[in-house]
Amino acid sequence: MHWTFSAIRIILVYVVFGSLWIFLSDQGLALITEDAAQFVQWQQYKGIAFILVTALLLYGLLALSQRQLAQSEARLRLFIEHAPAALAMFDTELRFMVVSRRWLSDYGMLGEDLTGRAHYEVFPEIPPRWRAVHQRALRGEVLSGDNDAFVRADGRTQWQRWEVRPWYRADRSIGGIVIFTEDITVQKEAEREMRIAAKAFEIRQAMIIADAEQRILRVNHAFCRITGYRQDEVIGRTPALLKSGQHGPAFYQAMWQQLKAQDQWQGEVWNRRKNGQIYPVWLHISAVRDAEGCISQYIGTFEDMSLHKQAEARIHHLSYFDVLTNLPNRRLFIDRLQQALRASQQLGHRGAVFFIDLDDFSALNDTQGHEVGDQVLIGIARRLFAAVNTDETVARLGGDEFVVVVENLDAEAEASMLQATQSGEQMLAAIRQPLQVDGSQYVMTASMGISLFDGAVDTVTDLLKRADASMLQARKLGRDRLHFFDPAMQQALEQRVGLEARLRRAIPEQLRLHYQPQVDAGGRVLGAEVLVRWQDPEQGLISPAAFIPLAEASGLILPMGQWILRAACEQLRCWEDDPALRGLSLAVNVSARQFQQADFVEQVVETLQQSGANPRWLKLEITESLLCEHLDQVVATMTRLKAVGLQFSLDDFGTGFSSLSYLKRLPFDQLKIDQSFVRDLEVDEHDAAIVRTIIALGRSLGLEVIAEGVETGTARDFLAAHGCECYQGYYFARPMPIAEIEGWLSAGSGG
Repeated sequence: MHWTFSAIRIILVYVVFGSLWIFLSDQGLALITEDAAQFVQWQQYKGIAFILVTALLLYGLLALSQRQLAQSEARLRLFIEHAPAALAMFDTELRFMVVSRRWLSDYGMLGEDLTGRAHYEVFPEIPPRWRAVHQRALRGEVLSGDNDAFVRADGRTQWQRWEVRPWYRADRSIGGIVIFTEDITVQKEAEREMRIAAKAFEIRQAMIIADAEQRILRVNHAFCRITGYRQDEVIGRTPALLKSGQHGPAFYQAMWQQLKAQDQWQGEVWNRRKNGQIYPVWLHISAVRDAEGCISQYIGTFEDMSLHKQAEARIHHLSYFDVLTNLPNRRLFIDRLQQALRASQQLGHRGAVFFIDLDDFSALNDTQGHEVGDQVLIGIARRLFAAVNTDETVARLGGDEFVVVVENLDAEAEASMLQATQSGEQMLAAIRQPLQVDGSQYVMTASMGISLFDGAVDTVTDLLKRADASMLQARKLGRDRLHFFDPAMQQALEQRVGLEARLRRAIPEQLRLHYQPQVDAGGRVLGAEVLVRWQDPEQGLISPAAFIPLAEASGLILPMGQWILRAACEQLRCWEDDPALRGLSLAVNVSARQFQQADFVEQVVETLQQSGANPRWLKLEITESLLCEHLDQVVATMTRLKAVGLQFSLDDFGTGFSSLSYLKRLPFDQLKIDQSFVRDLEVDEHDAAIVRTIIALGRSLGLEVIAEGVETGTARDFLAAHGCECYQGYYFARPMPIAEIEGWLSAGSGG
């Protein structure tokens, strides 16, 4: 037991006082009284007085001691709380007793009251290593260190010099521990800066330093210049902020695996600048290990490869594209033509090669100079590119020679020739338009050779030779024209061109309207379909199958369709004056090209007004092909015409892209079953099933169903048995001119 000087002094005072009290008080009592009984009684009073006096003295001493202890504790608490160092005092249960303000500040907890709270409750992430240090201190050890990092409550990492020691009670028993810490982060950062400087940090390449957890510690000026980030924007973050999204997780996983295994990695990486621009870099990463062999930092350097990539792209572009016009050159054209041949062979469609040579271009070069000639070539290239679809190839072989590949032509030879002719004429027309160069106007023409292919045995060389030969033939025949390689196709082209010219002159003088009656199940005539015929002076009556596609392709269908509509409306007006014919409807076929005109509704309304026809007896027949594109526009047009009073019939139903979705949206009144299904329904169960389905569909949608091409009573009976109550076909009547059908109707043939 350890005695303090104050305790010994108090004991000595008590012994002296007690001894004097005992001896002197007895002698004093003996002098006062000799009565034994009274002496004994006074001794009792004396004992009581002694007890009271000593109790008061003891109370005073204890009170003084408590005040001194409280003052001491207050001074200690004040000292610790306001100490310039980070101090914390804990009891044996590691509950906070006193904490300095510096401690709270260092750990990001300034203003919080930790008194009485458990250390591990406040810092649950304390690792086992430090818990072991605390336990050793509670057993009497004093421990310290100066190379350890702690994570603050706000997530920042702080380097500290620390000491943990026990504190003792008055009886020398351990009352808890005291933890002292000193922030040496600045010192550590200074040391790290020195190491970084030793690595030649400020090089021309971008450099980035990260810790073992990949948090960025520092970047150099080149990094900021290349990425667009300031240093303060990246410090503490990870390099992931540079990710472009061009690489998947597997790429980065392989990178870090190699880096940890070999301490370095290098390769091409696509990064993202602060402004969002993606760019390529050549990245090299090295791992720095400490004395214990653990990775302490990563050092990455990278160089912006954008200029290298641009140079590579430029070289590649020059290898495949013409310098002057920026069109594909011969090398790329041959590659694309080979692809077109393979696709034609696999898919069964045809294609065409167009060989184009400008007429008298050499004379232009000689008289106006090569600079003007180059500008003309650039202008022609732009026009050719604009004249074809985006998926078709326009190339310049050199000089004033251009070639074009058009794919996906019709599989039928004649149809593909017609399509190629249309494309060629569009290109020649584009070339023919005046060009403005340096204030002067130039008009160019070209000779064009066309070679069709189907991928069977054609080669690139053969196709180019044929197209070139055809171009030379076109030039011999007068220039500013096209010529097919195949003699038979050339002959067919000439015939078709002649037919188109005659058709253009034939509208409307040589066109005739025929009418085929439409009847119900009882044989009552409901109306007729208007059919156009061409009475050619040279060839006689020409089938619509021969001239309608030509009219569609050439655009003549527009004036033809307008004439047919006007003639039908005038006929309806005439029938209004005949009681026997009043109330019959006329169905007029409208082509997709005609229907899609912006002013089609206005044309119809104007025709009705001029003719005086009742719109309720006019029915417009449109085909399914019209509905495959611009459906919203079709809905709007039909809705406006329905408001006028017209009816609509969906022609050739079942042969196109049938869809319930458009049937529900469009205001049709009637479905017309195509004659290709009706003709063979007696012998073809497949056609019969289709007809039954169409009838059921029409009835479920509340639409009238009419069948065309009814040629036998058996077919009529089949249709009637399954719910179709309107018919058209040779079984009832063939198409007839107006005088003939009016006589037929007046004679009661429709009754």
